[in-house]
Amino acid sequence: MANTYTQIYIQFVFAVQNRLSLIQATWKDELYKYITGIVQNNKHKLIVINGMPNHVHVFIGYKPHQSIPDLLQDIKGSSSGWINKKGFIKGKFNWQEGYGAFSYSHSHIDRVVKYIINQEQHHKKKTFREEYLELLNRFNVDYDERYILKDIQ
Repeated sequence: MANTYTQIYIQFVFAVQNRLSLIQATWKDELYKYITGIVQNNKHKLIVINGMPNHVHVFIGYKPHQSIPDLLQDIKGSSSGWINKKGFIKGKFNWQEGYGAFSYSHSHIDRVVKYIINQEQHHKKKTFREEYLELLNRFNVDYDERYILKDIQ
């Protein structure tokens, strides 16, 4: 739409179903490129993507022409189908239901990028669940403990 200008930065966090460590180093870069293509095809700007074998962080410049649930459905649905078609894992790959979405100001971009790039070092100190709860609490997000990702026993 003419004369509509936005500056919205959102970090999405989502996990592999049951938080299993299924994303392997041998194909994670291909997955990140595939997700980048989805973000760009939906006319958003990918700033950085990284994660661990059990979850992914995607930081974008978000354009409000598309709803967040529709974008995440496209990212998660298309990428899980792509992973299954490629046969990267035995069995069926799925993402965990739900996601986290956290907004940032322009002045925080560098800090968020460094945080996402340094996921491997960060997770030497914290589990994904600890990280996720910290984000929810830092952003004052109300959540139901029943739906927070549980560690596999």
